[in-house]
Amino acid sequence: MHFRSQPPELSLDGDWSFAWSDGDTDYTIRSLSDLMKSGLAVFPAKVPGNLELDLLANGIIEEPFFGMNVIGLQKYERANVWYARSFPADPPSDMESLLIFEGIDCYADIYLNGEQIGSTDNMLVEHSFPVALKPENELLVHILPTMELARQYQPAISSSGVGQYGYHALHVRKAPHTFGWDIMPRLLSAGLWRTVKLAYQPHNRLENVYLETISITPDGTGSQLILHYQARLNGMFGDQSGENVFEVELNGKCGNSCFTKRARALFEAGRMSITVQNPRLWQPKGRGDACLYSVQARLLKNGEEADCLSFTHGVRTVELIRSSVTNIDGKGEFLFRVNGEKLFIMGGNWVPADALHSRDLERIPAILELAEEIGCNMLRCWGGNVYENDLFYDICDRKGILVWQDFTMACAVYPQGDSFQERLRAEARKVIRRLRQHACIALWAGDNECDQAYSWGGRGNNPNVNRLTRETLPQIIREEDGARPYLPSSPYVDQTAYETGERFLPENHLWGPRDYYKSDYYTQSLCHFASEIGYHGCPAPESIARFISPGKLWPCLNNEEWTLHSTSPEPGNDLRRVELMSNQARELFGEIPDNLNDFSFASQASQAEALKFFIEMFRAAKWRRTGILWWNLMDGWPQMSDAVVDYYFHKKLAFSYIQRSQSSLCLVIREPRDWRQEVVACNDTRNSLSCTYVIQDVETREVIFQGKVLAQADEVTRLGSIPYSASRKRFYRIAWNSELGKGTNHYLAGNPPFSLEQYRCWLELLEVQDENSC
Repeated sequence: MHFRSQPPELSLDGDWSFAWSDGDTDYTIRSLSDLMKSGLAVFPAKVPGNLELDLLANGIIEEPFFGMNVIGLQKYERANVWYARSFPADPPSDMESLLIFEGIDCYADIYLNGEQIGSTDNMLVEHSFPVALKPENELLVHILPTMELARQYQPAISSSGVGQYGYHALHVRKAPHTFGWDIMPRLLSAGLWRTVKLAYQPHNRLENVYLETISITPDGTGSQLILHYQARLNGMFGDQSGENVFEVELNGKCGNSCFTKRARALFEAGRMSITVQNPRLWQPKGRGDACLYSVQARLLKNGEEADCLSFTHGVRTVELIRSSVTNIDGKGEFLFRVNGEKLFIMGGNWVPADALHSRDLERIPAILELAEEIGCNMLRCWGGNVYENDLFYDICDRKGILVWQDFTMACAVYPQGDSFQERLRAEARKVIRRLRQHACIALWAGDNECDQAYSWGGRGNNPNVNRLTRETLPQIIREEDGARPYLPSSPYVDQTAYETGERFLPENHLWGPRDYYKSDYYTQSLCHFASEIGYHGCPAPESIARFISPGKLWPCLNNEEWTLHSTSPEPGNDLRRVELMSNQARELFGEIPDNLNDFSFASQASQAEALKFFIEMFRAAKWRRTGILWWNLMDGWPQMSDAVVDYYFHKKLAFSYIQRSQSSLCLVIREPRDWRQEVVACNDTRNSLSCTYVIQDVETREVIFQGKVLAQADEVTRLGSIPYSASRKRFYRIAWNSELGKGTNHYLAGNPPFSLEQYRCWLELLEVQDENSC
């Protein structure tokens, strides 16, 4: 994101007025004055905001996320909504005024002082309009009902491969989850969900600037950058000694490392190369400092500054090395290299921060603190979501958290016509230009599971006919950000993979039957990289009590509120998640608890052991396996889910298990083979680490295995093996000490079922022993 140093912008956030009409459009409303005279009831509103939050604040609806309340909000899907405010303006005389809406949900007509200045049809991107301002102004936004406009499109019902609630979503550029998803309620909101502002721009200005790292020398002592720019220049170009000589100047500084370059602008668009000696590299989390250069790009006219943009730049390179398929011997690849080094990826999927997106911004910092705390070096921004606020990427830049960025398409076969392609092309160009300067973005991905959607329902269609991800998006990326890796879909089924079979994909989503977490489906998977894999975990009872009615807290089965919050867009439609949570707990403990407290604990324990197992299975097979992005970090509304932190920021048991499993040095017990279990040290640092270790039975304190090892840099080091008996149920504490400090892990030995009470006791003993060792 680039920031113009002068003059300041005028925020139009804050107090607005709003009104709505249930499906009736027989109103001529073009200004705040018209709205007040319309006969509609007018209420105060907040921007950024959502219709539901404004209704709640005015006492018109009850808390949307409690009980069955979200179902009642569907009546507002046919509503026309008007937002309006007045504001004074005194724009500089030598500037142009631009009215910017960072997010309008979704179809809208915009009026300034009674005159229509534009329309919108995309929730996901910024919309801007040049305006002529008066000393006093009235701004009105008429938001039309999404479903009514969506019905103008005819869905391809036989080939869309979409869930039953998503047919109309295919043509609407709105977050797909809002139409109803398995992790989100149906909530077709409306509103000005991001900032509204006036920006004043100089007549001569830099309009499009991108600083790109082209290369870094193998020894890291030099790097080559290119500044791409597009300017708006008023006035004739002169010769070198004449008037109107335009120049572009670039300055960057990070600590004691600086660079500067100045060159004449011979045309509105141009570029300049910059060599940086001994650059301070941006490194991902766990590999060094995420160094960021403070950069200023200046446009000079006859030696005087006409415009200045400020931004940050991370000197780094990212590569994705992949093959079309793999095989049972692992002859394939899906591997990220950052600054020329292989990087083992550990992280989670990023889903909506809130079902009502105007609240995203206030939640993002705390969620990213959790991502850092749990040890993520990558987050995957899932394609059913919005494109996140700039703050999300700014924080990831600073923390060294890589971002896998899906374009907003998910789980469907999208329209292939020219009109939809043009809309997607314009959206993608805006998204790329807004986000490409962020060092954290490692990958553009065309969509989520749309390649697989071509084969859903037994069709077996070839996804390589998808013009959107094979033609439209690659073309825009080549034009706007050609050096960054691009993956057409996740998982990507290219022609070779289509002919070979999806089992042999090098990158895959491992969902399957969601049965016992050590079943063959997981242990025999062939992929090198799992970009989705998860297991259900019930929230804590105190969290459930905040969104389930007192009379519906228990039992969980055949309970309409549990079903709705599990998530199903309609009550009674799908009990699968509640049943799965129950069955997964029964797999580990042999029975389903008969009360909420025990059920919640048993479910969280099964989730925690499962996610721990998935991560360690991948880590212990480094570099045969190259990364895992589990599903998912945080809930976007209160629900029963795969998230490891619930909507109210209460951590489930899985959080601490994952935190230990994702530590830079982690000792892991592999699964049994020939009555033995190997013990390995997984070291993700650049340095070999001297490490002493001990494995004990937490209950008897018997020492099972101990010793000292040099854990090899960025490798898995075998320490030895311990005996295994399937019939003997034990809980091992694994403790070690290295230059990084003390670390602990555990392993649940033997075959299920385990006693739930015994498991609780083991955890208590583990906690006591961990505390005593500190």
